[in-house]
Amino acid sequence: MSEKITLSVIKADVGGYVGHCDVHPALLERAEEKLAEAKKTGLLVDYCRGKVGDDIALIMTHKKGIDSPDIHGFAWETFKSATEVAKKYGQYGAGQDLLSDAFSGNVRGMGPGVAEMEFVERTSEPIIVFLADKTEPGAWNLPLFKMFADPFNTIGLIIDAKMHDGFVFEVHDLIEHKRILFSCPEDVYDMLVFIGAPSRYVIKNVYRKNDNEIAAATSTQRLFLLAGRYIGKDDPVMIVRSQSGLPAVGEVVEPFAFPHTVAGWMRGSHHGPMMPVSFEDDHPTRFDGPPRVVSLGFQLTQGQLVGPRDMFDDPSYDNARKLALDVADYLRRHGPFEPHRLPLEEMEYTTMPEVMAKLATRFEASE
Repeated sequence: MSEKITLSVIKADVGGYVGHCDVHPALLERAEEKLAEAKKTGLLVDYCRGKVGDDIALIMTHKKGIDSPDIHGFAWETFKSATEVAKKYGQYGAGQDLLSDAFSGNVRGMGPGVAEMEFVERTSEPIIVFLADKTEPGAWNLPLFKMFADPFNTIGLIIDAKMHDGFVFEVHDLIEHKRILFSCPEDVYDMLVFIGAPSRYVIKNVYRKNDNEIAAATSTQRLFLLAGRYIGKDDPVMIVRSQSGLPAVGEVVEPFAFPHTVAGWMRGSHHGPMMPVSFEDDHPTRFDGPPRVVSLGFQLTQGQLVGPRDMFDDPSYDNARKLALDVADYLRRHGPFEPHRLPLEEMEYTTMPEVMAKLATRFEASE
């Protein structure tokens, strides 16, 4: 049996330029230096430094396995080092995703978002890494459903014998910290009951049913649940393998031709369209948004990340971007009213409770 390779994508917001719009080049340079050093010492097989909005993503291949203290420790130290640069340049929210001063062997639960998978490389291994800004992990629910369970999106579910049996979805309850496996297509209706509520139920992993091969992995941390207060949106990442018994590359990116509505945007308190953009347009400014996603394509070979190719740098996504802007206009006109603003239960960890507490004594019984 061939040796397995691990692909880890770990991201964090360690300082915004300007506000929450972008990442200062000096922070990106520091991350690049650390990644190059880790490859030189043999910790990493290969790497790519990604970004979206004010987040830095470390895309790494290695042979340490999932949840490796060495890899997670390296990511933690890299983000701490970038935080020092952020402080030097007076960047906004420097180190905001680092919720502790001490690394405890794993960055899960400490702020940074993590998506990882371990597998044996196929002869050709196309992989797409998605990075989103100004939204939450549940933003991946609809695209993943369409990729792996919707034959109107993925014709391979019908005509590819290796996919015809379907896929298994691992769904996490982020409130009660439980998980459940749904075998699709037979469990599709049951699964939709849960993943249609993306603020709580999130698709963590997807496996091919006939051999349990890992197909997709996402980050699922919710910063407000970890910190007990609003410190920024979660800005999730996702890895999807494609082709040869998995959805084709075109089937993987097709769901983003529809800019579906997600939670996040300004102060993490609004609904907005998730707009697919090229690398050049990954810096949200309008009302700190709207939420957006970039797509990095790689051919993985012997652990080497050949790429990235900018998968959304394509005029066929122009209509999606135009629709996203129209939806953004429509929602913005609601101002502080729902459905643009999130419902009250979703506002619990923002600064809104402080306002409500201030007014509590002014309420009196009504008839």
